[in-house]
Amino acid sequence: MAHVSTSDLDGTLTLFRDAAIGASEIACRYFRPGARTSARIDYKDGGSPVTEADFAVDAYLRERLTEAMPGAAWMSEETVDSAERLEHDHVLIVDPIDGTRGFAAGDARWAVSIALVTKSRPTVGIVHAPILDQSFTAILGRGAACNGVAIHPSSRLSLDGACIAVPGDLANHLPQPLAFRVSPKIPSLACRFAHVAAGFLDGCIAGANAHDWDIAAADLILIEAGAQLTDRHGQDPAYNRRSPRHSMLICAAPPLQQALIRLLQRPED
Repeated sequence: MAHVSTSDLDGTLTLFRDAAIGASEIACRYFRPGARTSARIDYKDGGSPVTEADFAVDAYLRERLTEAMPGAAWMSEETVDSAERLEHDHVLIVDPIDGTRGFAAGDARWAVSIALVTKSRPTVGIVHAPILDQSFTAILGRGAACNGVAIHPSSRLSLDGACIAVPGDLANHLPQPLAFRVSPKIPSLACRFAHVAAGFLDGCIAGANAHDWDIAAADLILIEAGAQLTDRHGQDPAYNRRSPRHSMLICAAPPLQQALIRLLQRPED
């Protein structure tokens, strides 16, 4: 396989698109719409599921992407982490199946997520949801698209009547009554963020403990579409740090982003 330079962003996106399609074909061998997956299901420490499909997709993507981009380090949800990645300016950050719990239960809302991160920020990303027939892509400075068509976030100026994805436990602790509607949960966090980028959702709040692989590709898609992704203090996420975990995150178009941040401010902030 020909090598792709980390500076060749167009070539990188083409690689990611082809790899995501190949990965999805592997995953779909195990996916059963509306029914339990045919894949073996195990459970990680903490109780989150992982299937043999996750591992099969992870192995495929690691071989294909690292062979094509030998100058980039590797980080994936299903690969044992290595501090060696911290020595690299470029890292491939992958979630083989984002939304495994939904995938295992036959829910169509899962995705393959791939990002190239350069010096702590994503430069190329794809969130490919094959059953939904949605492929969200972005290149730094070049905008974002779904299935090749440019996307933009909601144009709402206030939370009144907005549809926001919020974790159930958090929604119960927000000031009541809420001015917005709470969206039914989408299993894939990357899909939730991408749907905000495309205006399918007006905004999203994600609880603490999302990881780099959950959000790196979707972060770039959001920013390039014209939305924002920050913590509740307005700080942008940084990637390829020693810990891949993130605090609570909020994403929306700028006016709603600020409204959600104000909603989440605590007296001590």
